[in-house]
This record gives sequence, C-alpha cells and structure tokens, in this order.
Amino acid sequence: MSYMVVIPARYASNRLPGKPLLDIAGKTMLQRVHEQASRSGATAVHIATDDTRIAECARGFGASVCMTDSGHQSGTDRIEEATRQLGLPDDAVVVNVQGDEPMIPPGLIDGVAQDLMQHPDAGISSFYESLDSMADAQNPNIVKVVMDAQGYALYFSRSLLPWRDSGTELLQAPVYRHVGIYAYRVGTLKRFVEWPQSPIERSERLEQLRAMSNGVRIHMLQTSEEVPGGIDTLEDLERLRKQLREKEGSK
Repeated sequence: MSYMVVIPARYASNRLPGKPLLDIAGKTMLQRVHEQASRSGATAVHIATDDTRIAECARGFGASVCMTDSGHQSGTDRIEEATRQLGLPDDAVVVNVQGDEPMIPPGLIDGVAQDLMQHPDAGISSFYESLDSMADAQNPNIVKVVMDAQGYALYFSRSLLPWRDSGTELLQAPVYRHVGIYAYRVGTLKRFVEWPQSPIERSERLEQLRAMSNGVRIHMLQTSEEVPGGIDTLEDLERLRKQLREKEGSK
C-alpha cells in the first residue's frame, strides 16, 4: 500500500519569522525538508501553505503546492484540507513531515507509514524513544508517552510519566519520549478536524489527546535511528548551517 507526504508550512513564527524560507548552506529550509521527504518511499510529496511567498519558493524547486486557508489553527488542519484538495480516499495514508525538520531521516518517514498500514485498527501511528535522564523526564518541553503491551498509546503528557518520587532511579520503570512524526488515515483526519478540543488536550497542549478522547487508537513505533531536532531558534539554525557547510564542503 502506498502513502503520501504532506509538509505544512507557514510563514509566521514567533522566534524565526519566515522560517521555511531561511537559507541553510545555499538552500531554503523548505527545500531541504522536501528533498528529505522525496528520498522516502512516498508516491508524492506536497507542500500545504497559505502564504504566496512559500508557494512561489516551493514551485521554484519543482514541488507540488496546495494553497490552504489562512485560518487554520494547526498543521493537522492544513494537512486535512490538502487531502480534500487532492481527493484522497478515507483509507489513504498520509505522513505529516514538519516544515522545520530539514534533517529528518527518510527511513523514519517510511517506517511510520508502514506501521500504520500494519495496524488496521489504528487511525494514527507515531514514534517513541527511551529517555535516560531525570532532567529530560521532568522537562515539560519533552512529551512523554505510556503504552499498552501491544504498543498502543495510553496517554501523552508533558509531566513525568509514569510518575515516581524524584529521589528514585529513573530506570525503575521505562520513560519514553514521544517523537512527533505522524502517519494518519485520511478518514481519521476528516473526523479529527470536526471534533472540538478536549479538556485534556487544552490542559496538556497536545492535540493527539483530542484523537484519543474520541476513541482513535494511536500505535507507537520505537525509532530505529536518531531523530534530529527541528529548527526552533536562531541557535539551532546556526548550528545546522555550520554542520552542513562542513559536510557539503568536504565532498
């Protein structure tokens, strides 16, 4: 079974305005994300945006563009509109690749899509990895997940999960970080955008809890390789620019 990638991209960013169009060693961030996604096994890669500057840039390097509504509150809403424009059936699988992840490994994109295809009772698949330090486990910017014996998510939280006294060793029970790469069934996306925010979603500020509140099963797959972080700050950007200049300059 085949799948597609949709990259939601918006111009506005509190910390890095115009983030998709920022230069990284001679290419825009958006082009680098698109190139990584195009190296996966996806049958097509589309960029979903509401900004003409982003659309012009994307078409300039040959990408397919879906122009979407400017009122969307999240990338998930933008992806759902793109699937309607593309006329995708409810059983189609779409992977959400964030527009600020220029180093995302193509193998992870394939992995999350295949995982969803292998679990027909799931509406969403995503990744997790182990956490090794108490500092990371207690960091609210790192989302934790607990799962059942079959790998289906039971809950996501920004709090330490599962809880233990701060004086105990972290590894008394495994603590897992949620890695925010998602594969969706199109039918799940259609229902998701119709549901109101759930109380736990508002409390945790995690939209996947809206799906779980409405009975959607989320299957979790352990990452098979390191997942580079997205570009959120100027420091992140400069670090990646330096890495790529050194890597590409050595060829």
